[in-house]
Amino acid sequence: MRMRTLAGLTIAALVLTACGGRTALKPIKDQQRPAVPVGAATAPTSGELMTPSIQARPERNVELLTQSRQRGDDPFDLPPEKQPQ
Repeated sequence: MRMRTLAGLTIAALVLTACGGRTALKPIKDQQRPAVPVGAATAPTSGELMTPSIQARPERNVELLTQSRQRGDDPFDLPPEKQPQ
């Protein structure tokens, strides 16, 4: 029984991996292309649309802390309120 389940899962995995398309994507007939953004001379290409912007993927700051500094006064660091009775 266990061997049948394993064989069935293997066959299902092979079938699922074989169903991916390998051809380039093309727009459907009579489908409108994306509108040209305001201020742009031409419509963006598919590569430009798939590349994330700087705001979507910001650079990381990997600067290490090299010196310790005393923390400044924080006006929002207030003591907890008294518990109501």
